[in-house]
Amino acid sequence: MTAFQSFDEISQPALGPARAKSLREKLAALGLDGFLVPRSDIHQNEYCPPSEERLAWLTGFAGSAGIAIVLSDEASIFVDGRYTVQVREQVDIGTFTPRHLIEEPPEKWLERTLKPGAKLAYDPSLQSINEVERLRAACEKAGAILVPVSENLIDSIWKDRPAAPLAPIVLHDVALAGETSASKIARLQAKLAEQKLDAVFTNDAHAAAWLFNIRGSDVSHTPLPLSFALIPTSGQPTLFADGRKLSNAVRDDLSQHMTIAEPGRIDAMLGAAVKGKTVQLDPAMVVERFATVIEQAGGRIQKGSDPVALLRAVKNEAERAGTRAAHIRDGAAFVNFLAWFNEAAPKGGETEISVAEALERCRAETGVLKDLSFPSISSAGPNAAIPHYRVSHASNLPVTPGLFLIDSGAQYVDGTTDITRTIAVGEVTPLMKDRYTRVLKGHIAIALARFPKGAAGSQLDSFAPLGPVGDRHRFRSRYRPRRRLLLIGARGPATNLETWHHAARTRHDSLQRAGLLSRRRVRHPHRESGAG
Repeated sequence: MTAFQSFDEISQPALGPARAKSLREKLAALGLDGFLVPRSDIHQNEYCPPSEERLAWLTGFAGSAGIAIVLSDEASIFVDGRYTVQVREQVDIGTFTPRHLIEEPPEKWLERTLKPGAKLAYDPSLQSINEVERLRAACEKAGAILVPVSENLIDSIWKDRPAAPLAPIVLHDVALAGETSASKIARLQAKLAEQKLDAVFTNDAHAAAWLFNIRGSDVSHTPLPLSFALIPTSGQPTLFADGRKLSNAVRDDLSQHMTIAEPGRIDAMLGAAVKGKTVQLDPAMVVERFATVIEQAGGRIQKGSDPVALLRAVKNEAERAGTRAAHIRDGAAFVNFLAWFNEAAPKGGETEISVAEALERCRAETGVLKDLSFPSISSAGPNAAIPHYRVSHASNLPVTPGLFLIDSGAQYVDGTTDITRTIAVGEVTPLMKDRYTRVLKGHIAIALARFPKGAAGSQLDSFAPLGPVGDRHRFRSRYRPRRRLLLIGARGPATNLETWHHAARTRHDSLQRAGLLSRRRVRHPHRESGAG
């Protein structure tokens, strides 16, 4: 048993047809022709609380990125390359046609699918400003209309929808944060003044957590208190958070530096605060609803990157020390796990689930484990070739001779970790060693790629096997797919290694042709020492 991950099968594809039928009946009653169902919540989180899992409820798809579009006569679900196998296992494909999010974007599909005069509905609380602009342009090209709705249509038919989370908000120790909330607020306000802005608003709960030195557990695997923030250039900022999450002590502490208000008051307070003022919004993160509130109140919107995200990207010494401590601690726990695996796996009897449980036990023995940073990808045999594979009781394979992939991470109060290892079980055959070594050489070369200043957005993006998911500034959503392709050398048995070898070599050749590879000799520590 584990405390932080479940191996139950969470997908219910058989319910998809009936739920799509209910949604279509709702559309017909409202005179609408289609509805957008994104994976994201109002905070644009990667991990959402159960009450916000609308895409999973409708379709059965439980991945971390995707969107469904349900029209009166057809429906499609768009996922990226990580989930092309998973989506077909979790979704009734007779009801929802799987499509590639990057190769066939929803906007392009809408352009050729929507009929002239059709009304496509969306929830402005779930789509970012940029997303709405793209969707509106696609509808206009098709001669259709993009229509905002005041109530999410999924919520209106989701009869047993879970309640919103109410995990307590706790203060993050300033010794770990390295800076008081008051100091962070002052630095942010100075930046706003430099840019001649009157305020910034964010629905990114990560930004509020960092700025106000607060933590919570409203979502799995991320210590977030779901909240919003309005920060004026002068005066106290406002934290919008459910008051039931605040103890008297935490409320008293926070109230010294900010106003605390209920999320239900955002529209009224935001509208009153921005009249005649210039407010910065990150169009890739802030949902359309709040942009509309500001414009209707007479405020001026300045589009730009979230300044809080830019400030928190630069880590102070306390944060760096916490990260180092977390990785040393987690590294020791992982070494203990490897010692267990080395002894237990060859004996037989272990499975993907028992390995994931053993790793969590090793981390729990540190005494300070708060959560996993994502569900462990514990995979044997052919499962090791599936990106973002999630083991369940139904898919659980035994650990047999060959290669085993474990991709996992931990959340500690002082840092977050993420470790991927491919482990040989039993004898490593010459074929396995040859394929793995060639892949590793390609990855080392790619890791030494040098990108000229200004390459991001042009050359750099052109070599990415997967582009950003939407426009969200999420490390795991935006960059993790690329990192997994580059750093995981062996992903399963030899039949799967050829695929990864080809991907690595293709990327290497592209970088070499563009002149982006370092010319210095690659020094491999094991080979230089005579080992391996």
